[in-house]
Order: sequence, then structure tokens, then C-alpha cells
Amino acid sequence: MAGLTRPTSPADPVDTVNGGADGPALMTGAPPFPPEARVTLANWQEPPFNRWAFQHVRELIPTARISRGDGPAQPLPRAERDVLAFRFGFGDRELTVAELLEETYTDGFMVLHQGQVVAEHYLNGLAPDVPHLLMSVSKSVTSTVAGILAGRGELDVSAPVEDIVPELDGTSFAGAAVQHLLDMRTGTRFDESYDNVEADVRTYERVYLWRPDNGDPRPPDALSYFGTLSNDGPHGGPFRYRSILTDVLAWVIERAAGDRLHRLIARELWQPMGAEFDAEITVDARGNPMADGGVCATLRDLARFGQLFADRGRAGDRAIVPQAWIDDTVRGAPDGAGAFADGDDTPGYPPGAHYRNCWWVRDPSVPFYHGSGINGQNIFVHVPSQTVVAKLSTWPTALSPATGPTVAAVLALSAALHEGRL
Repeated sequence: MAGLTRPTSPADPVDTVNGGADGPALMTGAPPFPPEARVTLANWQEPPFNRWAFQHVRELIPTARISRGDGPAQPLPRAERDVLAFRFGFGDRELTVAELLEETYTDGFMVLHQGQVVAEHYLNGLAPDVPHLLMSVSKSVTSTVAGILAGRGELDVSAPVEDIVPELDGTSFAGAAVQHLLDMRTGTRFDESYDNVEADVRTYERVYLWRPDNGDPRPPDALSYFGTLSNDGPHGGPFRYRSILTDVLAWVIERAAGDRLHRLIARELWQPMGAEFDAEITVDARGNPMADGGVCATLRDLARFGQLFADRGRAGDRAIVPQAWIDDTVRGAPDGAGAFADGDDTPGYPPGAHYRNCWWVRDPSVPFYHGSGINGQNIFVHVPSQTVVAKLSTWPTALSPATGPTVAAVLALSAALHEGRL
């Protein structure tokens, strides 16, 4: 497949996790486990260990529960089709959806069309009731809470952040608007190079208990860490992807609403949208949420979240996310497309694409947009065809070349469903 080669390693991730010939099954049976089968804070984000870890985050890192409450789940009517055999083109190759799922380390894949389940497939031991790490799709969940609060007048996204969190006055974030956090346009210097052991992201992961403490000096919690950051550009400048901005956003949201993020997600989003299962979010030693990547949710509830946007903020008869917020997300800032083009390297995006409210708006004219996370987490919303696609994966590297063929598959499926060819 052009642009996509399935990595290999001495112990193939799929075989090792499932107890194949290449190695022992990870974390199965009775402890103590042999060293080569143990998943730890030091290795859980690496292959093959991530194949187990992304479904067992609560066993590795402290989490806070996002309660679904005791109400009924939002129904997902079923109208299954043979999506696995569906063929589409990418580059110089034609392949089936089944081949795509196998080659891109997929754990869960779900397609909704007009609110009905067209396909629901689980791999690598994932099951309907098992939460899976969403990585940066968590940003889209967090920003949706901001949109709900903004719609009620409880959060002014044009306000300077220090007006809402006075502790941010005197830090590098002073003078940044809440909207700058939502759009990744503050002046914050933050190195998120995943393959650089000296990058800022490594310290941030130790603060959030995602990696073992190596003894180097670090702040005791996330809120203290925010104050150590500096700027290398103006607020409101070009788009630059820095996950830490969503964590600062979470502090702003919590202060504006007077409650913790996990309870806000539960009360404002998970329960009203009719989630079927509890979710969870990782927290630091003092309970501060990793809002940018720590949400874990089931495949079905991720699809329900996407459907909420396809239905312009409604779940059944209930309005949850303001339509104006969704319209603003798709439309973007007046200079949003230019800021996106002038910022981080974003290959594969058509002219006019932008990043708004923690969503990647690939084509606002369609509209077609998505929330995405490293190692292959995605929720796609294709509005004209009323198609929602959720894909959970454990790609061996953070930045996955699987994005291109996955987008091609989603667009081909959306067209076929819209035209009645599937």
C-alpha cells in the first residue's frame, strides 16, 4: 500500500499479545509474569506492550470515573452491511476494509449511517464493554464541554485565561484568550517530539504519571507545571500542535464551572448523550486530569459522541451541544485556514482546512472533520452522508502513516452509503 507499511519487530504485536509463537501472552495467567510479558509504566506506550495497555489503562495509571449515570443508553439501531469486504483505493493499491483493519493494528471499528450501526468489529481482544484509550480524541471531548458551558454563558471563550484562573496571571499564558487554547494558537513553547527523550513531553508525562519518575527535578502536579512554561511566539499566531494547551483549558473549564472535569464530562456530555458505559480519565498525583489524551471510552460510546455532532448537537429529542458551537467549529476563525497553513507541517489536508475547538476540520465545505489521537485513534464525521466512523488502534509508533488510507476508506464508505451502493 502506498505510504503504509506494517512495521515488524522481533515479537510481532498481535501474536505476542494473543500468545502466539513469537512470545508469551502479555499479562495473562497468574503473576508473577515473566519479564518479557510484563506491561509497565516504562514500556506501556511502546509495541508490543501498547496492544494490551490501551485497554487496561486503569491498571497502570490513576483514573477518575466518568459516570454514565443510571439513565437508558441512547439506542443504536442496527442495519449491518458487509463493510469488511468493501473495496476502496488508496495510492496505487485497492484493498478491502478488512485488509485495512488488519494492516493498521485496529482494535475496534464502527460505522454509523443515519444513526444506525452499519458495522461493529472488535480485534485484539477488545470487547463492547471495554474502555480503550482515546489519546488526543480526548481533546475533542474536553472542548465539547467548553462549548456546552459557552452556550449557557458560563464560559467566555474570548476572555483572557487569567480572568478565569487568576493563578495564570504572571505566567506565559497571561493574555491568551480561551479560544487560543481551543485552537492551538497560544505562543507557548512546548516540544512534543515523541521520539526525543529530552522533549518537554517527557517531563509532562512524568508529571501526569504516564512514565516512571527518573529522579530529575519536576513540579509536583500539572498546575505547577503550567507555570514553568515560556513563550516563543505571540498569542494568536499560527497553528502549532501542543497537547499541554488542552490541559490548561481543562483548568479554565473546571474553574468556570466550579467542578472537576470528569464530573463535568459525565454531567454535561456522557449522561445526556445516553452513553452505554462509564468512561474514565487519567489524573496526576493531585487529581488533575490529563484532558488532552487521558480519556478512555468504549467503541460504541465514541461512536455516540461522533453521532452527536452529525446530529448537530442532539441525542434523540435532547439538545446537548449548541448548534452555534458546531457551526463555529466547522467555519473556523476568519484567519483559521491561513494560520493552519502557516503553522505545523500538515500534509494531506486540502486548502481551507483548519483546526478549531480541538477538531481537525479537513474540508469545511463538505463538512468533513475528525478528532484524532496518536497510535491511530479517530472519530470521523461526514455530514452530507450522515456517516460516523470510530476507529481505535494500537499502531506501534505515535505518528501513524495509517491516517491516509483510513481517511480514504472513510470517504469511500461515506459515498457508497450516501449513494446506496453499500
